[in-house]
Amino acid sequence: MRTDPAGDHDLRHHGDAEVRDDGARLTDLAVNVRADTPPAWLRERIAGSLAGLAAYPDGRAARAAVAARHGVAVERVLLTAGAAEAFVLLARALTVRHAVVVHPQFTEPEAALRDAGHPVDRVLLREADGFRLDPAVVPEDADLVVVGNPTNPTSVLHPAATIAELARPGRTLVVDEAFLDAVPGEREALAGRTDVPGLVVLRSLTKTWGLAGLRIGYVLAAPETIADLERAQPLWPVSTPALAAAQACMEPRALAEAAHAAHRVATDRAHLVAGLREFAPDGLRVVEPAEGPFVLVRLPRATAVRRHLRDLGWAVRRGDTFPGLDEEWLRLAVRDRPTVNRFLQALDQAVTLAKG
Repeated sequence: MRTDPAGDHDLRHHGDAEVRDDGARLTDLAVNVRADTPPAWLRERIAGSLAGLAAYPDGRAARAAVAARHGVAVERVLLTAGAAEAFVLLARALTVRHAVVVHPQFTEPEAALRDAGHPVDRVLLREADGFRLDPAVVPEDADLVVVGNPTNPTSVLHPAATIAELARPGRTLVVDEAFLDAVPGEREALAGRTDVPGLVVLRSLTKTWGLAGLRIGYVLAAPETIADLERAQPLWPVSTPALAAAQACMEPRALAEAAHAAHRVATDRAHLVAGLREFAPDGLRVVEPAEGPFVLVRLPRATAVRRHLRDLGWAVRRGDTFPGLDEEWLRLAVRDRPTVNRFLQALDQAVTLAKG
């Protein structure tokens, strides 16, 4: 592991860029949103909320539902327009002297901090260490630390106890748990913990429920932190349909469905990883164990492979926009077994073409 004060990565590049414009003709393995969502019952709940659009949004019921789901006081919950908004609020609302972002990870936290005028240091986790976190490498004087769990794009699930070691008096510890509901049993979750000083946990409802276009997420933190973030929000930041979705996704039926989906993702991911291992003679390496709804792979000529995959009708996520990675990396979203089988056939063709 090493620290890195700056870099030239495109922090604003995200998977959706791979499927814009002509993306309708592509099978999407670039975006980490489940492809079979939102389910019909959730669409009906969202549609039912449209009758109330004349009134200003009232988030109290949804906020209470999130609080009940995690067993915390309502004052510890803030609803946001997707988890990404929370990164902007943190950058704007908190007084930060020394921010550290643990990479490779989702790049919006660093982008938001830099946009708000905060200098940012990077701690780069190494492939040789399995991209695993060693709390000792985070500078002791950091008063804001950001880490993902499971981490996008590495799919590494860090032990909750390891992350908690980063907590210090006077330090804000931000843990991005946007994909943790895709982990069976939500192992290693810190959401709902009130015994870790300075802990801020971000959750997203856009991934598991296919609501990226609706924008809904939430923050769990100490009441004083929530109050600071709320003051930085615009008025009525979460729409009535998004509030309806948030409340619905906290209900027992939804939680049971999400738990079932997490096991299905794990099964489909195991099938994908097994297929990818067959490309080891071509130099392909999978970061394992993968625990998220995506996997990170390294392979020679990845840029050419990605281009040939696109010609064959497949979109995958380039990895070189993540600090700590280069052009040999690709991120692949987990899909169902038939889709994975077709993708592996296309990958075989693309690798052959790239060897040219």
